[in-house]
Amino acid sequence: MSELSLIERIDADLRQAMREKDEAAKLALRSIKAALTEAAKAGKAQRSLTDEEALQVIARLAKQRREAMAEFEKAGRAALAAREEAELAVLQRYLPEPLSPAEIEALARQAIQETGARSPRDMGKVMSVLMPRVRGRAEGKAVSQIVRGLLSGSGSP
Repeated sequence: MSELSLIERIDADLRQAMREKDEAAKLALRSIKAALTEAAKAGKAQRSLTDEEALQVIARLAKQRREAMAEFEKAGRAALAAREEAELAVLQRYLPEPLSPAEIEALARQAIQETGARSPRDMGKVMSVLMPRVRGRAEGKAVSQIVRGLLSGSGSP
């Protein structure tokens, strides 16, 4: 039997969460399904998303959960922050392992060497080469900070 696509895995996990009455998983998986359906409808005709496109949607949802969790914590809304954290844990099951700062730096140094970048003005060239390599495994803000630090001559950010 062939391996399930990411979307098929999400469907199966949703059915399982419903059987187990796992409310946090059901909420998170339903939000994933809604976002995937919306992404598939974007454009002129509905189509199936590739696993890579689905991962981008899930990464965006995870980022939204992290941001909402931080805002709820800042506002002293622990129950809402805990709910966001539970949903984030479900989303992270589908995302690849995040890169460490050292791994991002190594990839950034490689991209800087490939593009011949010398100063912060060359940041766009480096980021256009680097971001496809780290997509879904590192947030753009963290990547840009590391690249900026390397290009400004401080070595490590």
